[in-house]
Amino acid sequence: MLYPPLHELKKNQNSKYLIVTMAAKRARELQDYPSRTTLENYDSYKEVGKALEEIAAHTVTSTK
Repeated sequence: MLYPPLHELKKNQNSKYLIVTMAAKRARELQDYPSRTTLENYDSYKEVGKALEEIAAHTVTSTK
């Protein structure tokens, strides 16, 4: 089961491609700078999962 669910991720961004791109960039940032987290607790232990949780929580947004 995918966590967070896709419908929660799409509330912030309508494009799946943009969600994937944002998650990849944020995961790289979390890997390079682990102290720059935006949430207190994460269900995921990998950076990509943490990035997706941040997108679902609306703490990470894209720049246009």
